[in-house]
Amino acid sequence: QVQLVESGGGLVQAGGSLRLSCAASGRTFSSSTMGWFRQAPGKEREFVASISGGGIIINYADSVKGRFTIARDTPKNAVYLQMNSLKPEDTAVYYCAVRGVGRLNPMSTDSYTYWGQGTQVTVSS
Repeated sequence: QVQLVESGGGLVQAGGSLRLSCAASGRTFSSSTMGWFRQAPGKEREFVASISGGGIIINYADSVKGRFTIARDTPKNAVYLQMNSLKPEDTAVYYCAVRGVGRLNPMSTDSYTYWGQGTQVTVSS
């Protein structure tokens, strides 16, 4: 059974930082794009960042460019999201996901096959 487990969420003041981790098990995703999405209350789940299997192709949502950094540790089957200069509008449940084989758009939720349970990030103002 494939399982993705996020950790590292919490409460932080505006301008602070958090590092999210996602550990995958049940399958090796060395050749798969992995991504981070978030969902705020009353809003649709939105793309945050993605990284290709080789770590070369990286995409960020415009709202987080320059503040967030995605990275992966392929031998550990893990992906990370370093979040700096956090803003209250970053408050959301953050999910990690694995893109399915053959899916083209790494920024689309529909391209991802496996999802974690999410971790809450709350940024106070």
